[in-house]
Parts: sequence; C-alpha cells; structure tokens
Amino acid sequence: MPEDVVTACVLIIGNEILSGRTQDTNLRHIALQLNEWGIRVRHARVVPDVERTIVDTVREVRAQYDYVFTTGGIGPTHDDITADCIAKAFDRRLVIHPEIAKLIQSRPVPPDVMAARMLMARVPEGAGLVGNPTGGPPGFFIENVYVMAGIPAVMQGMLSTLEGKLRGGAPVRSRSVTVFLGESQIAAPLGRIQDRYPHIDLGSYPFSRDARYGTTLVMRGTRADDLDAMLDEVVAMIVAAGAEPQDIGSA
Repeated sequence: MPEDVVTACVLIIGNEILSGRTQDTNLRHIALQLNEWGIRVRHARVVPDVERTIVDTVREVRAQYDYVFTTGGIGPTHDDITADCIAKAFDRRLVIHPEIAKLIQSRPVPPDVMAARMLMARVPEGAGLVGNPTGGPPGFFIENVYVMAGIPAVMQGMLSTLEGKLRGGAPVRSRSVTVFLGESQIAAPLGRIQDRYPHIDLGSYPFSRDARYGTTLVMRGTRADDLDAMLDEVVAMIVAAGAEPQDIGSA
C-alpha cells in the first residue's frame, strides 16, 4: 500500500529575519517536532511584513500542503500584521476573541498599553485557539493554518499543545555514516543504491575537516528494516572504495 505522507509548510514572517538582525531557530524546532508526529515539512519560506505577500503566500501554500505553520507577527505593534493577513487570506472578518480578551484584561495596565495588548485578541472569525503555556495570549488556527508567536520559547510552548491533535503518518527515521572520500568518488555507486531504495532519501553532505575532504551520507525513511539494509550497502560500498566508514549512527 502507498505510504500515507502528511505534509507541512512553515512560513517564517518578519523583516528582522530577512535583514539578518535576528537568526531564525523556529524552523528547526518545528521540523524536528513535526517529524516525531509523522508530519513532514516539505517547504519553508521567510516572508516580509508585507500584507500582499503574506496573503498570497498563505493562499498558495495552504492549498498545497496538509498543514501550514506560521511564526511571527502576532504581537501588539504596528508591524504585527499576521492576524490581519490570515483573515484576508480566508476572506474572514477579524473579531475579538472573548477568551483572549479576558486573559489580557485580567492584568491591569495603563489604557494605552491595554489598547496595544488588545490587538493580540483579534483573530479571524471562526478561528480556534492554540494554547500558550507561557501564560501570554494564545495563537490561533483556521482550517489547516496554525499561527504562532515568533519568540522561540513561546512558539515552542504553543507547538507542544498541538501534540495528539494533528493527523500524522509514520515518523521519519534516519541512518548515517561518514567517510573521508569526496562526493565525486562515490557518486556512481550511491546512485545505484538509491535506485534500489526509491522510497528512502539518500543525501550526501560534503565537509572539510583537518584539511581533509569527506562526505556524510544520510538515509531518511519510515521503514527501519529498509534503512538498515541500505546502510549495510552504503557501508559495503565505502569499504569497496578503500575507505573506512566512520560515525555510523541512527535516529
């Protein structure tokens, strides 16, 4: 039977990422966590705080992937436009969610600060909430699009609340081995091995270490027996090429 693959796209929203002032760490965490839930990140983009770009991108990717996860742009400042954009992408009105409003209003602050904070209570009409274990305002979801904070600790907390609530397939596992050979020296036999295991991704990643060139070979798939069989063939290929396999591992 064909493998049930559940796919996801991650949208990192924010000018600060594109300018290089802030380094994104959210994509890695999301990809690793989703993989454990059997959801494969197949696409990722970094987009600016530009309404038309966000709206068009969300409309495009939500039709192509089972899930879309966004991070960034749901705070209280003028450039936090993600909620507005998601509402427009779904042709929905923005409304004040009573649960978020109650949470925000439970912490007295001066009126001008409260007005800014209440911007975070706006969600597209009909949206559900993504919990926030850190105590701040929650994120939200509408259909297959999940909207989370950009601050890594907050995003990670939000994502954790989705465990068991999303449809997933089989988790992807990996095998790896390192060898001090250049990619060109093993390209042909690697291609033949890949042809025998079309359902496993076999990637080669070159590096330079101690003035020597080498390659790390990584196999990713859902079937442990086939991964082990492919690893055995890759190790045998390395030995046949006159080199020593190193750092053999699995995850």
